[in-house]
Amino acid sequence: MTGNFALPRIVLGDGGPEIGIQGLGCMGMSEFYGETDAAEARATLGRALELGITLFDTADVYGMGQNECFLAPFVKAHRDRVVIATKCGYARSLENPDDWSLDNRPEFIRRAADASLQRLGVEVIDLYYLHRRSSEVPLAESIGAMAELVKTGKVRALGLSAVSADELREACGIHPIAALQSEWSIFTRTIEAEIVPAAARLGVTIVPYSPLGRGMLTGKAFANGIGAGDARKHFPRFSPENLDANMRLVATIEDIAASLRVSPAQVALAWLYGKARELDVAIAPIPGTRSRMRLEQNVAAACMTLTDEAMASLEPLAREVAGIAI
Repeated sequence: MTGNFALPRIVLGDGGPEIGIQGLGCMGMSEFYGETDAAEARATLGRALELGITLFDTADVYGMGQNECFLAPFVKAHRDRVVIATKCGYARSLENPDDWSLDNRPEFIRRAADASLQRLGVEVIDLYYLHRRSSEVPLAESIGAMAELVKTGKVRALGLSAVSADELREACGIHPIAALQSEWSIFTRTIEAEIVPAAARLGVTIVPYSPLGRGMLTGKAFANGIGAGDARKHFPRFSPENLDANMRLVATIEDIAASLRVSPAQVALAWLYGKARELDVAIAPIPGTRSRMRLEQNVAAACMTLTDEAMASLEPLAREVAGIAI
């Protein structure tokens, strides 16, 4: 891929920032997927920007703040071109790394935003998500606190993650929501029934996370098991009793990729763009990678169109996946 290639662009939500139609998930640069090469990860950030990626996704919980700190020098150096997205809502911290409880209280959200601003070294967060919804706090209170952050200039646009269609509609009635981050891939399609149509009607851009099934849809081999520092060993789809069955499904993706002379990851992403066109909803997937080579493959997929035959071959796979998505 030449350095002159650039992604097509879309507007995030209704009147939000303009972004490339693919973002970069940065979580794995700090935690969850085993050891990382910091120098290659930094190079990947730079290459992403060259290719037209402008949306860079992190969260305060990734590395318990370390991921935001890792991104800070890059964001500062390219502030006029970077749309930085981060999230709040989990209580997890360096002091309590095993505390995955949710906290959606307004006072918690305000403190979390200030802490993210400091770690990122910016004056404003471009896109601020509620990472997960807690039913213990009325949505009006949580979104109300986030709306105040917009009013005071600390946040530009608001997002939600993994909420229902009803919750999305309720939130949009309180303050405009630019983006909805939910898992969506060939293997995980539950949002298509109600959430995608709601987002389309409301003008909310969907930001699919794990569009490559946490690496499974790339055809990556796990024959030697999953390392101790890799969070995937705790996910049902990667358990010993489910992994072999799921990799047999991935073989369909690999066969299509081989016939097109592309990578399985490119097939998975091209499917997602095609499905979004079919359902008439704006998307900006955020596949995560720490490798420039895989990044370039992912970006190229944004301009690929699968044949009707390929789309039909991939259609039934989600119904056969073993293990729930998390």
